[in-house]
Amino acid sequence: MNDQGEDDGVRDFGAAFVIHVAFADDDRRRSPEARLEEAIGLAEAIDLKVVFAEVALVSNPRPATLIGSGRVEAIAAKLKASDPRPGLVIVDAALSPVQHRNLEKAWNAKVLDRTALILEIFGVRARTAEGRLQVDLAHLTYQKSRLVRSWTHLERQRGGRGFLGGPGERQIESDRRAIEVKIDRLREKLEQVRRTRTLQREKRRKTPHPVVALVGYTNAGKSTLFNRLARAEVVARDQLFATLDPTMRAIDLPSGQRVILSDTVGFISDLPTQLVAAFRATLEEVNEADLILHVRDCAHADADAQREDVIDVLKELGVSAEGDRPVIEVMNKIDLLDEEDRLALVATTRHAQARAAMTVDEPLRVAVSAVTGEGFDDLCAIMDRLLTMDRETYCATLDQADGAALAWLHSHGDVLAERAAEGLVEIDVRLTGKTQGQFRKLFPHAALRAGDEAAQRRIA
Repeated sequence: MNDQGEDDGVRDFGAAFVIHVAFADDDRRRSPEARLEEAIGLAEAIDLKVVFAEVALVSNPRPATLIGSGRVEAIAAKLKASDPRPGLVIVDAALSPVQHRNLEKAWNAKVLDRTALILEIFGVRARTAEGRLQVDLAHLTYQKSRLVRSWTHLERQRGGRGFLGGPGERQIESDRRAIEVKIDRLREKLEQVRRTRTLQREKRRKTPHPVVALVGYTNAGKSTLFNRLARAEVVARDQLFATLDPTMRAIDLPSGQRVILSDTVGFISDLPTQLVAAFRATLEEVNEADLILHVRDCAHADADAQREDVIDVLKELGVSAEGDRPVIEVMNKIDLLDEEDRLALVATTRHAQARAAMTVDEPLRVAVSAVTGEGFDDLCAIMDRLLTMDRETYCATLDQADGAALAWLHSHGDVLAERAAEGLVEIDVRLTGKTQGQFRKLFPHAALRAGDEAAQRRIA
């Protein structure tokens, strides 16, 4: 129904218009057309059929509607001329509550801005209890700022019995208090999640298994890469935000080093602040990782802009440019490049690896295809080298019957050689400072000597 109570015909709420608002003084990293294409992809991620899309250039943002009245009227005419009439218009920009309300009135359709659209996607995709808590908190935080839109029909009732604002204002305040109570409860639950994750990280610190975190722009191929590395079956689709819930798997590198691989939610430009705050407990895994794999879609036209957006979020999370955690940029999807570009990228990344600072801004780069497996041997070898570079060689002398100590060394170290004689076994093994300390504590009866000392004894 429109403002006059007239019906505009059958509505199709599975169909949508997408309008990307491009500001004249915008110095963003990608073109308005590319951003429109991304907005269309976001709409399609929740199975909406985009029947019309355009870029609206705005030189002077209007406080009432953001875009000019002529553009508003033209879109209203297109909506009315469509059969069936789309029931949804997506405005790829941040709308104020007043702009939101006025556009819905002018178009007689449901309006979603960029934040609301991403929240809708997250609401559909979240599967775990933790994911749903995070999405619910983001939804309520966003909804709280939109209450004026929900209760505008009561604003006309002001002045009742001397109370300022009348019944309409009282209803808004009542709803605001109800939402605040729900927000407080969700924050308490998420604080418990954060404490639980902190305890889990503390437990992992007591084990020798380093953590490798996968980050990247949404649809860069993180889940496909995760599946190939972990031989897992995480949902992986050519779709924005195909995976939201964090997943962790233990994998073994070529040296035998076991690592914990962590898949995270994809980043996106203008990621709503509500989502960054809500998902902070999950994204803290990135800040605690021993190695960060920044997965990039090297075949994407806006690959460089996507990289900068990811780096912005990482720095917001506390991953500094001078951080002590090495960063590998995984140049994924090389199978989509033509032969000449693919070979050039592979050669360039290999040539530059020795000089890489391995920071967020100057990472070590590896070219791979998560689909075909090309480049995976190089990636695993580099991960292995970076995660075991602090290891030293030791020689452990054990009783041959001490199966527990022998198994521990095979499980937690890189065994280089074994020699058995007269009921004893000597094992040359590479261990980190932490793991050799753990071994001495768990098996104080076993002799453990530094590699150089052991070699000298054997020569003598």
